[in-house]
Amino acid sequence: MACLTQQFVGLKCPPISSTRLVNPINHHHHQSKQQRQKPRIVVQAAAVVANAQTRERLKLKEMFEDAYERCRTTPMEGVAFTVDDFHSALEKYDFDSEVGTKVKGTVFSVDANGALVDITAKSSAYLPVREASLHSIKHVEEAGIFPGLREEFVVVGENEADDSLVLSLRSIQYDLAWERCRQLQAEDVVIKGKVVGANKGGVVALVEGLRGFVPFSQISTKSTAEELLEKELPLKFVEVDEEQSRLVLSNRKAMADSQAQLGIGSVVLGTVQSLKPYGAFIDIGGINGLLHVSQISHDRVSDIATVLQPGDTLKVMILSHDRERGRVSLSTKKLEPTPGDMIRNPKLVFEKAEEMAQTFRQRIAQAEAMARADMLRFQPESGLTLNSDGILGPLTSELPEDGLDLSEIPPAEEL
Repeated sequence: MACLTQQFVGLKCPPISSTRLVNPINHHHHQSKQQRQKPRIVVQAAAVVANAQTRERLKLKEMFEDAYERCRTTPMEGVAFTVDDFHSALEKYDFDSEVGTKVKGTVFSVDANGALVDITAKSSAYLPVREASLHSIKHVEEAGIFPGLREEFVVVGENEADDSLVLSLRSIQYDLAWERCRQLQAEDVVIKGKVVGANKGGVVALVEGLRGFVPFSQISTKSTAEELLEKELPLKFVEVDEEQSRLVLSNRKAMADSQAQLGIGSVVLGTVQSLKPYGAFIDIGGINGLLHVSQISHDRVSDIATVLQPGDTLKVMILSHDRERGRVSLSTKKLEPTPGDMIRNPKLVFEKAEEMAQTFRQRIAQAEAMARADMLRFQPESGLTLNSDGILGPLTSELPEDGLDLSEIPPAEEL
């Protein structure tokens, strides 16, 4: 507009050639007329400029209103980048889909066979139900997979039918399970494992979602593999080798820890598991102990089946335990109020068990006190003496010079 105005304002008539003859009178007349028309020409030029500016403004306003309306109603009209162009660009998107790649994704649909997962690739990815968990499940919802769940997955393959990726959570859980087993082995803790199978060498137990092997030599009970199926066993780790896929466990080692809680002379409730010619195997809270035929009664037992039957409940006393072998020795003989009660009156043995066990422990204490006293009697140069609790200690001035009076300690009875 400024340029247009300058053109009108600066408009000038070309000069009259000096070679042209001019009538002085006509020239004077023409000059007077030109002077009178000069203001009129300026006014007309200004009007032209104003009209041009107005038209320009109106044109710009119409263009703006048209553009606004198109943006409001048809925003994509006239856009050169079409939907087809978008898909073509997406095809070229370099998405890392190699097997083993971990990707973040959001579940947006589930069905009977698995779940569809959005991983921002050119197509959706699929999580089959078999890859949803370490455990055997029939539907992904059993593994807590619902639409909206955002999780980290690992690519395990590609579906050739539609080029979609196959994802897995199981592979990630598998790695975490091995890490957890290594940690539990380092901490030397007792865990529970469910027996799900067996072979000629032992049983297979599920631990942290993995299948571990328990050799028969590492099982404290004498139960058969069939009897152990679907049962939970206390276990400890013996070997955790992910590279070789070896997970070896021991029931004996786990039982040894439990046995450490059982003091000699303790009375526990047990159930007869099986009978052998040499004794009965008693289950005492997951620990399999042996009640030898010689420890059933003071009277001779010629046939164990006449005294005990599988399934019987009884009270037994802990005589000893071997932590390395996971073996516990039991006795009911020590709990008999009178010799032969286990044969003639087992109910009385059950009722008096704690009382008789206390008596047994007192006899043990008396025997230990007598042993200490004998040591002092024959080795006075040791400089040690017994205190009132029967514990050896250095000789003090508080004791009488003639030594301790041991006359009131009763003689040890047969144990």
